[in-house]
Amino acid sequence: MIQTELPSEFKGINRFAIKAMLYLNGFAHIIIGLALATSIIMFTWLFFNEINAAANAHNLIHGFIHALGTLMLLWSISALISAEMRYLNGSKLEVETFIEVVMVLFLRKLIVLPVQDSTPTFEEVGIWVGGAFLIGLLYILVLRFKTTISDPKRK
Repeated sequence: MIQTELPSEFKGINRFAIKAMLYLNGFAHIIIGLALATSIIMFTWLFFNEINAAANAHNLIHGFIHALGTLMLLWSISALISAEMRYLNGSKLEVETFIEVVMVLFLRKLIVLPVQDSTPTFEEVGIWVGGAFLIGLLYILVLRFKTTISDPKRK
């Protein structure tokens, strides 16, 4: 016998538990928002610090590529903040937002790969390029599937 409803004696406890979890979830999202805001400040500071270090070291190209990588991290955090704000305003979290963030992080790695401390191997470059390709393909499939779901006549 499958029970689909709690016994009536537990309804008060059930309502209390659900309300407590809603408050706890709201608190968690406040913490997430504050952590994302803090990371924006930290990545912005790191970006300008890397530009300054590159200018002082007279190695602008190398420094610019590192700073561009930091800027891409800042962009990813900004996308997550936008998703969090949409969620807090009642919208659903969309999977393509998280795929976009992963795609930016893959592209960031590909950009900074040539200027990292050790020379990347052919296999390492292949893994990152292949991963970026697969994430891009996944992004296209998700968008196409979403369009098909929302408008079944369009294929």
